[in-house]
Amino acid sequence: MKKKFIMIVSIISLLIIGLVGCSSRTETAQQTAATKVRVATQPGVYSAPVLLAKVNGYLEEELKDKQVQVVWTSFPSGPPMNEAFAAGEEDIGLIGDVPLLIAKASGQKTVAFAKTSSGEKTVALTVPPGSAIKNPADLKGKKVAFVKGSYGHHFLSLILTKGGLTLNDIQQVNLPNADVANAVTSHQVDAGIIWEPSLTSSVKNGSVNKLIDGTGIKSNNVFYFATESFAKGNPEILEAFIRAVDQANKFIAQNPQKAAELLQKELALPVEDLAALFSQYNYSPLIQDSDITELKQVEEFNRAQGFSTETVDVDAFIDKTFLKNSGVGK
Repeated sequence: MKKKFIMIVSIISLLIIGLVGCSSRTETAQQTAATKVRVATQPGVYSAPVLLAKVNGYLEEELKDKQVQVVWTSFPSGPPMNEAFAAGEEDIGLIGDVPLLIAKASGQKTVAFAKTSSGEKTVALTVPPGSAIKNPADLKGKKVAFVKGSYGHHFLSLILTKGGLTLNDIQQVNLPNADVANAVTSHQVDAGIIWEPSLTSSVKNGSVNKLIDGTGIKSNNVFYFATESFAKGNPEILEAFIRAVDQANKFIAQNPQKAAELLQKELALPVEDLAALFSQYNYSPLIQDSDITELKQVEEFNRAQGFSTETVDVDAFIDKTFLKNSGVGK
């Protein structure tokens, strides 16, 4: 009888411990669930959907029932954004393919979960009007300006390959995108890689000539990414984010003029110019197999240039689970 009593007490004790354990795990999950999401943006036409989602409150609306606060931050370029992520100050961001993989290879614990934009015609090799440079082979020994560590850098290497050259065959000049056009116009350099919106405005005012754009060469992909810990703990927020930027994408496609008016302050461009630029981009958040193939080429380029020494497993880095569960593209 005594043994039976002891057994019953033991079973009850185990049940209590189990219930307490379940309760503790539930409380831990509740504690780790985010009450706010910090979104890093950049003021580029390539990031129009997330900027419009911000202006129109799409993400806040998606997260209304979850009572999650959205904190928006703007960065002038990828490097300072990467620094903020490294310091644990942001949760979701966007960046071009080259710096995206450089950061990952350096040890940044992030996951790419959707595409911001792509556009083959949004970047180009430009030369001064009247230049004797007519094809990639003519760049041998010439000064060429570009943003080092950008997708423009990778684009330039692909152009040079077409001319039987490498980056070592030119004089490399590292300049911010906004300064490249002036350097080309003033003949400080012989050619330059420029992307939007500087590209259209510089060609339009006659200060540079477009020699080769990315058509058939490079997609110029920009991706949304998140920290691994945030993505793992808050998949529903990432799914809501995807729905929000997709809603903005559809708004831009259907109302480019109105979208340009709404984003004029964010991008500081004339409304008519901005509305016309939208057509140069594909803002679908869906990641295609061809995008992954191109990312693998970029990963090899980064290591070849010494930007990174560690190999990035691109297939593991890209997680399309959030896209699938968001309902976008179905």
